[in-house]
Amino acid sequence: MKKILTLLLGLSLLFNFNLRADEGMWLLSMLGKNYDEMKAMGFKLTPEDIYSVNQGSIKDAIIGLGNEGSPFRHFCTGEIVSDQGLFFTNHHCGFGMIQSHSTVEHDYLADGFWAMSKDQELANPGITASILVRMEDVTDNILSELNADMSEEDRSNMIAKLSKEIASEATKDNQYDAYVTDMFDNNQFFLFVYVIHKDVRLVGAPPSSMGKFGGDTDNWMWPRHTADFSMFRVYTAPDGSPATYSEDNVPLKPKHFLPVSNKEIKNNDFAMILGFPGTTNRYLTSYGLEETMNITNKLRFEIRDVKIKILREEMKSSQKVRIQYASKYARCSNYWKYSEQQNKALKQLNTMAVKKDIEKQYGKWAKNNKTEIYNETLGIIENAYKTRQPYAIARMYLIEGLISGTELPYFAYQSSGLISALDSKDEDKIQKNIEAIKAAGQDFYKDYNPETEKRIIAALFEYTYNNLDKQYHPDVFQLIEKKYKGDFDKFVDKAFDKSIFATETSFNEFMNNPKSKTLQKDMIMNAGISILNKYREVNALYWSSSKGLDKGRRLFTRGLMYMNDGNLMYPDANSSIRLTYGKVGKYNPRDGVAYDYYTTLKGVIEKEDPNSTEFVVPKKLKELYYAKNFGPYANKKGELTTCFITDNDITGGNSGSPVINAEGHLIGLAFDGNSEAMSGDIDFEENLQRCINLDVRYALFIIDKYAGAKNLIQEMDIRN
Repeated sequence: MKKILTLLLGLSLLFNFNLRADEGMWLLSMLGKNYDEMKAMGFKLTPEDIYSVNQGSIKDAIIGLGNEGSPFRHFCTGEIVSDQGLFFTNHHCGFGMIQSHSTVEHDYLADGFWAMSKDQELANPGITASILVRMEDVTDNILSELNADMSEEDRSNMIAKLSKEIASEATKDNQYDAYVTDMFDNNQFFLFVYVIHKDVRLVGAPPSSMGKFGGDTDNWMWPRHTADFSMFRVYTAPDGSPATYSEDNVPLKPKHFLPVSNKEIKNNDFAMILGFPGTTNRYLTSYGLEETMNITNKLRFEIRDVKIKILREEMKSSQKVRIQYASKYARCSNYWKYSEQQNKALKQLNTMAVKKDIEKQYGKWAKNNKTEIYNETLGIIENAYKTRQPYAIARMYLIEGLISGTELPYFAYQSSGLISALDSKDEDKIQKNIEAIKAAGQDFYKDYNPETEKRIIAALFEYTYNNLDKQYHPDVFQLIEKKYKGDFDKFVDKAFDKSIFATETSFNEFMNNPKSKTLQKDMIMNAGISILNKYREVNALYWSSSKGLDKGRRLFTRGLMYMNDGNLMYPDANSSIRLTYGKVGKYNPRDGVAYDYYTTLKGVIEKEDPNSTEFVVPKKLKELYYAKNFGPYANKKGELTTCFITDNDITGGNSGSPVINAEGHLIGLAFDGNSEAMSGDIDFEENLQRCINLDVRYALFIIDKYAGAKNLIQEMDIRN
């Protein structure tokens, strides 16, 4: 963003993305416009080799990982590397699945897991793997049915109606799933058609000491030495159609899979990444940036910091608690650190001044354009953010502190529907409620420790009480004030002593003979109801005070598109599949600091710290290192490369994405960004932005030499 402002040749060049080859999350069907630039950077294939509807192409090897309830909200990316549906993703992407199979007796988190044959692979119900079939620009189909006189609500309803019709037509008489999503803040619309597979099985994963090597200390940092990968397989029905788990299912026969490169990666090598980036906000205004920095990021970090400290202590106390809370800790800590680092980067890059400068130029353009709607746009946006500010703050405290921060009150709240069912005396309704709640309880209590949850509830309740404006306090806080004299530990002790939700045993005993009056008096359930009631109240105020913001953003972005007419632009990430291209490259983040583009296994040994759980090096890995038993995976210097960096443009959701060379071969797995460029979701800084990747040769070494899983090595097409 900085370089652009120094190169302004006029308002028409305000967002000339041609200036930065490394920036951009590009739609696959539009790659013809980028081809000349990609070719000049070393790309040796054609756009059709990446995206084709009529023949197998690289897109057919890219997997969007999701959950059955929301398969299009991809949480990570994977890539198929064999003709039997075998795929790589990150260790942290598979972490929840690895954790779900772990027990004290079979601790796959600590020891790793490797299936030496397909019958040893482990099913993961609820996990989906989406593969793009085709995409289509349907902007004209939707905009032709809209008009300027529509209210925002009517406009939104019409878009939803038309989108549903278009998706329904695209999936008629086939086994596909589809959805229509907007681009450029509701100025363009695209149809995405996917085949969604529902049988995904765990194949292999290194120990967490390798897969999460460096932990929170190294998270978002370079240099890295993390073996951040895991392996899964997609299964289908015998006829190749998508199917839920069955012993009769067979491995997927993909239209395309990626050959795996065992060649040395060099500085300035071409590198492209395909994946499912979550969300970016490159067109965010200064008003939105202020809310992001001073409310969202600031409060998320401060509130989660309370929980993080407790979890660290609790997880050190026992192996069982460590396994139970490992996945929860990983989810909590990732964006805890991200929030702090993004604010630091945004301040360092002076992004606020950049945004204000863009808005100044926009204002001049709007004035010259003499169109009233564009002249009013920034005022509409500013007013909306200003009006909703107190509710935005309250919302963050309620969500981070009381809903997602604690677990038991929300779980109890979700069981509150049983009260009306019991009061109805409808036996069928009662039984259905009981069965659903029992099933939810089985999942919940597997990863629940009463003493840990007691500490978290007491600490987060007290922190929220002390920092949230009293007018937004849930009623449970008034109860604690009056009856327990503001003693949160005393309240929690009493609640856990009396609540049927406090332990799995008391929960199951109650569910065998549930009573409406018992539920109505339950302290944990009433706390949950109190919190959710207050959240609904605040959330309604938040959205009603945001009136006009959607329209303001849409018109602001449309104005930018008009100003940039004739130049390449990419839409913000929204979990739809994208491609980004760039090069392997060193960087200099600060004065006197220069980082090379790769790291080696030597760095793992150098970082070993027996006193830290984050830097444990397994005995066998050390033996392989000192014996220099790297097999065919070492570079010409005899080093075993662990990770490397590129200047590709990625964000959350890209985790696990394939890093692909000029020939279309897999060279690595994207797994992180660097702290100096945590501004990237809002402000891409081309001199600092680096994508941190696992070198696939390190993964091959671990599979082969560390795990001895020769079956997996033999299954892949490894190019030397």
